[in-house]
Amino acid sequence: MSDASPRPFGPALTLALRGHCPACGQGRMFARFLKPSAACGHCGQAWDVSRADDFPAYIVILLLGHILVPLMIEVNAALAIPLGVQAALWPGLAILLAVAMIQPAKAAVIAFQWSRRMDGFA
Repeated sequence: MSDASPRPFGPALTLALRGHCPACGQGRMFARFLKPSAACGHCGQAWDVSRADDFPAYIVILLLGHILVPLMIEVNAALAIPLGVQAALWPGLAILLAVAMIQPAKAAVIAFQWSRRMDGFA
């Protein structure tokens, strides 16, 4: 890809959320669960230069709060679930949702950095 070629965020985000390389759409973005591939196996785009750091975790925490707190309030208003059941239910649900959301959040951050040519994605 030429340095001047456009990198629209929308298509890059769609590809990244599916775990594909935002540059070509063919290669895999992650080598392991949260470890980006060193480079795309198809186009050679380096992914180990990304600096997502803790931002994906902050995004997940923010989203979890906005999902779980209203859900907890509504469930407690509608149902009389014993406190012991709730003590297992809500943390368990939070863990499941966090694990499900962290890789897509990291992929979105890396795709945004790539599309804006941030850090090592010049």
